[in-house]
Amino acid sequence: MSRIVIIPREPLPNGAKLQADLPDDYSELAERAEATIRELTSAYPLTAKLYDHLMSDARLSAHWNMSNYTTVSKLSYNDHGPIHARVVTSYAMQITKLLVDANVPLDVIESGSGGPDDAFLVTLAGIMLHDIGNAVHRVNHELVGMQLAHPLLESYLPQLYPDVEQRQLIENFIMSAILCHDVTPPPLFMEGAVVAVADGCDMTKGRARMPFDLGKVDIHAVSALAIEEVNIQHGDIMPVEIEVLMSNSAGIFQVEQTLVRKLLVTPLRTYVTVKASTINPGDTCDKRILQSVQLRDGRLSPTT
Repeated sequence: MSRIVIIPREPLPNGAKLQADLPDDYSELAERAEATIRELTSAYPLTAKLYDHLMSDARLSAHWNMSNYTTVSKLSYNDHGPIHARVVTSYAMQITKLLVDANVPLDVIESGSGGPDDAFLVTLAGIMLHDIGNAVHRVNHELVGMQLAHPLLESYLPQLYPDVEQRQLIENFIMSAILCHDVTPPPLFMEGAVVAVADGCDMTKGRARMPFDLGKVDIHAVSALAIEEVNIQHGDIMPVEIEVLMSNSAGIFQVEQTLVRKLLVTPLRTYVTVKASTINPGDTCDKRILQSVQLRDGRLSPTT
């Protein structure tokens, strides 16, 4: 595919939707993300129900597609639509599962607002709704996103939380996650930290190819094109390890500016580490400046 084209689909009663042509590997990543989300939420009925509600909501679909039109077509940014939402939701669910398994304190639980299912639900809602403010404008999209998220939550949270006080507490946590996803301001709560870090994990070349194909060539685009894969796994040093596989060490810029920048200002910094490595080290067409780095004491350091 040589370029991205964003065109209106057939008009629907509630208005036109916008659809982006995506690289095949990014669409495949979204399919794998969907399977992961379904698997990890199956043990948490409230979270699974909210996911079904949101995925079938035409308003959210419109927000996602308009956000993509704004960011990709108008600003030459990378994907901020429904594919990005599913990919980062998958990352967020994986991180939350590893934190729960390691008995890491989550703020929904610590505050007495709910249990593990409620903490998963807050994280899922926060990550699915974090970027919808881009449907209006990139500037202040966090604040606008909170406004657009409110009617969606008002539609579904009463079905899941009959107690008004608990329902409001859960919504407050979700709104905080949306507000803090770009760490301006940094998140105070663990669930919001998961949303911010999971958002930073979506930096593979499939997502980056969209603005690149539109003609954007800068260190951000080139660095992102070097990211082959991001994996969330149990770590030897900390409960969560984020593994980044790169085809070129230029990807370090993306790792540092997109992921590590967020991680270090969140409460997750003491529970998550990042490891980035180049693959195919025998290739001679592109000189390897370094082979592997690990996040240590707040800095990316070379490893052997």
